[in-house]
Order: sequence, then C-alpha cells, then structure tokens
Amino acid sequence: MQALYLLALDPVAETTADRNSYGFRQQRSCADAIQQTFTVLKTATTEWILEGDIRSCFDKISHDWLLAHVPMDRTILQKWLKAGYIDKHVFHETAEGTPQGGIISPTVANCALDGLERVLVKKYPPKIRLKSLGGKVPAVNFVRYADDFIITSKSKDLLEGEIKPLVEQFLHERGLELSPTKTVITHVEQGFDFLGHNVRRYPNGKLLTTPSKKNVKTFLDGIRKLIKAARGWPAAELINKLNPKIRGWANYHRHVVSKRIFRRVDYNLFSSLWRWARRRHPNKNQRWIKKKYFEQRGTRNWIFTGEMRDDQGQPFKIWLLSASATPIRRHVKVRSDANPYDPAYETYFEKREGDHMRDTFRGSRFLRFLWSEQRGLCPVCNTKITRLSGWRLHHCVPRVMGGSTSAENRVLLHPECHDRVHRLSLSVSKPCLRQEALRSA
Repeated sequence: MQALYLLALDPVAETTADRNSYGFRQQRSCADAIQQTFTVLKTATTEWILEGDIRSCFDKISHDWLLAHVPMDRTILQKWLKAGYIDKHVFHETAEGTPQGGIISPTVANCALDGLERVLVKKYPPKIRLKSLGGKVPAVNFVRYADDFIITSKSKDLLEGEIKPLVEQFLHERGLELSPTKTVITHVEQGFDFLGHNVRRYPNGKLLTTPSKKNVKTFLDGIRKLIKAARGWPAAELINKLNPKIRGWANYHRHVVSKRIFRRVDYNLFSSLWRWARRRHPNKNQRWIKKKYFEQRGTRNWIFTGEMRDDQGQPFKIWLLSASATPIRRHVKVRSDANPYDPAYETYFEKREGDHMRDTFRGSRFLRFLWSEQRGLCPVCNTKITRLSGWRLHHCVPRVMGGSTSAENRVLLHPECHDRVHRLSLSVSKPCLRQEALRSA
C-alpha cells in the first residue's frame, strides 16, 4: 500500500524539493552532494561552514506537521504514523516520527525537511551585497543529504547570529532540533567531514576532498574484524567476503582525491592477511606461506589468492581486489533543477544513464559492445537496460545445444526477463538493429 501511494507522492515531492537536496531522491547520490559541496567552496568568498546534524530526525518529526503538509490522504498517512511497532514481543506506540523501515518514510521525511534552502535564498539572495558585511556578498549556500546538511557563508557571525537561529526555528515548527554536539561552525581551512569525506582548503589555496580519517578507520576496523573471525575459513571464502566490501568502499570514494589512501588501505589489508596466514600455519616458514597464498598476476605481485571449483568440479583461482586498482574518475553532478518526472529532462537523464552504463562496462569491451549494439534495450521487453534494472548475459543458442560464447550468440537481458525466458523456454534472437537502421535509411 505504501508503494502504491509513493507512486503518487514522489513526483510531487520531487517537484517541490530543494534544489540541492540529494538524499532519498531519484537519480541523485552522495557523490552529487559532495561535488556540490566542492563547487560552492572552491571560491574564496566561502570561508565558514555550519555543519548541521538533526537530532533523531526520523524519530522526532511532528505527526501534526506531516498530516497538515504532506500532500496525500491524511487518514491513510495517520494510520501509518500511528501504527506503532513490536520489539521483543512488546507493542510500542508511535506518537512522533516516521515508520522505521517504511518505504515511504524517506520521501515523507524529505517533505518535512524541504523548504529550508528556499528560506535561505529568500533572505540571502545570491550576489546581493549586505551592509552588515561591509558591502560583501554573504555567499550563503545550502547542501543537504537526508538529515545531514551544510550551510556556507563568508562570515562566521552571520552563521552564528542569524542563520543558525533561522534553521532552529524552521526545524522547531516540524518538531525537530539541531544536535548541539554535532552541529558546529568550522573554517574551511580547518576542514570538515561530510558524508564520509573530508573537505579542506589548504594554505596554498587548493581545495581537496578526500576520504575522512574516521571513515577509513571504520572500514579497516570492519575488515580486520572479519579477517580475525575467519581463522578457519579457506582463502577463497575469505576473498568472497572481502571483495564486495573493498569494491563498494573504493567505488564510493573513487570520485575524490583517494589514490594515496587507497594504497594505504591495500597495505593494511596485506598486513592483516599476512598475519591471518601466519596464524593459520604457525609451523610453516614465510616462503611456504607466500607460495601458498600470494601470487603474481600481471604487473602486480603478492596478490592474495584462493582456489574454488566450478559447477563441473574444475578448479579456478580467485584474487583479492585492490582498492588502488580502482580508477579515479571525477563525478559529473546532476543539475540542481533537473526533475526525472519532467518530460523536458527526459533526454538529459537518458544521456546520463547511458554515460553511467558505459562507465559501468568500462574494462569489459564485450559488455559495452553488446549494450551499444542493442541500443541499450532489452530484446525481450524492448525497454532500457540501466544500472538500476541490472542485466544478465544470455546465450541465444544454449551452450548444451552447441551455441558459442561469441558476441554473435549473446545478448544482454533484464534479470526478470532472463528468468522468464528460461522458465518458459522462450527463444531470444539477436536484435537486427543495424539492418533495421539501413532499411529505414
């Protein structure tokens, strides 16, 4: 039921949202919020940052405010808000906050938090000079991701004396308040952490965004804990657990200045795995351990390696991913006013999705060729294959019937289309897009 109502609420929430709000919104991500932060701070006019953190945001939002302002059926919304929850077989009433785990809750929370940027823009219009600042532009900018936000300004006094009370009043109307311990005002040369990144302007005037020390420490602590608990595991099983964590963490930070930190993370990973191998074989010498667990692959040496078997029982090797092998690529931020429900931006988002898909297939010329050959369409349902939809490789002529593994016999399908093809024994032909294009020409 929440999914049904979300289909109607989300376009409204997207249309009325703050331009620089990036959390829980379609086609927006943490990378967009970080890039916008870098954009507003790279000019010398922005020196001070209010780091805002809302105390227990999702648990404290006023039900009265939501019922009065969220544009949906109030009776249904009230039932969801007042439904309560069961913990350890005990029922707890909910007098405030949004339902934990409800798929509509992030959008409802965004409805409550949207509007703060418009209030700031109205009071401090861009490029308007203030007498209180000696005729200077206040450079007030706003960036929010979920309940974390920053507000920039030329003046610390402006942030403390005017903007912070304005934010507190805005939140108070919604039953919310700032966290006094996490809400601080910082100079850009001291640097600050935002969404797992550290943003700082150095004495030479260069502004850099890097993975924050806290984020790196949390990641490495989790990795060490996993390795320590895996004393009796085979190397292949440990690699299968580590690779998704390394890939996810490295991809999250691949858009900022991360190369040196990636190398440091790889070194810490190697040290932990070497200790794991030594504990596993206390009576073996270093040369034996190196030969068993660490191999050379291409130009890389000392790669942690394990062995698995495929469905036919044939052995094959798997290798630990390297964070430093993740290429650093600058993120192209989504346009602040872009709305995925507005037909005027349809081609814009299609182009972005195509660029992202090509980047996803980078390093696999085969997948990129198939996706381009199909014009990004699934041959079964004739709709777009995107990162969100996912994809599966399918053999037009099955291998058991003599089909080859070449591109001429393979297509990309949606996962659900791929399942349906095999479940119903449907035949899939290679799309003849080139011939169709020639005929139409």
